Amino acid sequence: MRARTERGTVLPSPVVILSIVAVAMAAFAFVATQGSEPTEREITPAARESVEDTTSPAAETKPPKPKPTKKPAPAIKRGQVYVEVYNNSSITGLAGRAAQRVTGAGWQVVGEDNWYGTVPATTVYYPPKLERAAELLALDLGIDRTLEATGAMKLDRLTLILTGELD
Repeated sequence: MRARTERGTVLPSPVVILSIVAVAMAAFAFVATQGSEPTEREITPAARESVEDTTSPAAETKPPKPKPTKKPAPAIKRGQVYVEVYNNSSITGLAGRAAQRVTGAGWQVVGEDNWYGTVPATTVYYPPKLERAAELLALDLGIDRTLEATGAMKLDRLTLILTGELD
């Protein structure tokens, strides 16, 4: 018999190589997106369902589909939601005027002050459990921008940061 004297390396299977590449790409994406701004959301009125034409022959032959019964979300009680109002502009007294308007709309303002930092547009920030309340406050005040709370913002209230007068 012949002795085996050849030495070599065993190459890993393609699955192992692809796994290593995928983990490396995920790590790179994680590092590259650190500190990026949160995704912006635009608030738009809910679309109305279109009403079918009941005079068409197709409408007469097909029975109407029953609508799934969904338990409606509980109503938002404005007076039970805390709101902090901050001025991120050079307009004196802006937070105070906006706080009066927020209170007039039925919300519970628990503080007003100046905001130190950069916010590109007037924004209502919310913790995840108060997202619907943030959308309602934005609608009440004519604000187009809502984002999830970040940094030192409190997670039991809405944070309104103003960059200019409300319309």
